[in-house]
Amino acid sequence: MKKEYDFSKGVKGKFYIPENEIQLPIYLSKDNLDYFLNISSEKHIGVSDLVNTILKKKRELIESIR
Repeated sequence: MKKEYDFSKGVKGKFYIPENEIQLPIYLSKDNLDYFLNISSEKHIGVSDLVNTILKKKRELIESIR
């Protein structure tokens, strides 16, 4: 490691990503992944769209019984 670094040409915030735009990876077990891949293939929609739709419906169900 150098004793000093020259940051005179640095750009503040060049790699900044707002927190609400960060996409976290979600890992599914093989059986769940295969299941959702089959359904998304049949319905001609992306796996992410399918899983998000299912999670949204699940949230609505949970909220309705609170």
